[in-house]
Amino acid sequence: MIIAVSGTPGVGKTTVSKLLSERLGYEYVSVKDFALMKGIGEPVGDEIEIDVDALAREVKAEFSARNVVIDGHLSHLVPADVVVVLRLHPRAVAERLKSRGYSRKKLAENVEAELVDVILVEALEKNKRVLEVDTTDKTPDEVVDEILTLLEEGVKRRVGVVDWTEAYDDVLEYLMLGGD
Repeated sequence: MIIAVSGTPGVGKTTVSKLLSERLGYEYVSVKDFALMKGIGEPVGDEIEIDVDALAREVKAEFSARNVVIDGHLSHLVPADVVVVLRLHPRAVAERLKSRGYSRKKLAENVEAELVDVILVEALEKNKRVLEVDTTDKTPDEVVDEILTLLEEGVKRRVGVVDWTEAYDDVLEYLMLGGD
């Protein structure tokens, strides 16, 4: 089984993915590391640019018969049996990314993406089985417990768990309105 764990940067993907893979006894795969290893990603500044179509082909070829948890904010774009989209209150995303030294522009892009459900929408366009999980105010163990429960219960689709429309005023200071 291929489980893709996706979400905006800062929502807890890596921590949750590693813990989930450990608890399931599955292999852990970082999208960034895999793309670099396969020569389908290249460093550009502080980021890795990845050929998403090549990534999807390589994941299918390499992992279709294996049990893996694939971690990365592009993992919802690869062939997976289930996609888990982690969500986090946009203010918490902003604070985490700020503490990581993200530029104002990258911080604003990611806060906006979380605010308006960008990754969830993309995941729903490409996948049948999508599970949305809110990580706000939860420990990684609690998040993994929730994911395992959803998997064990055979839940096919769980979306609409979060609605950040009320959070807009909380994150105005992080957005780049007017093209700053």
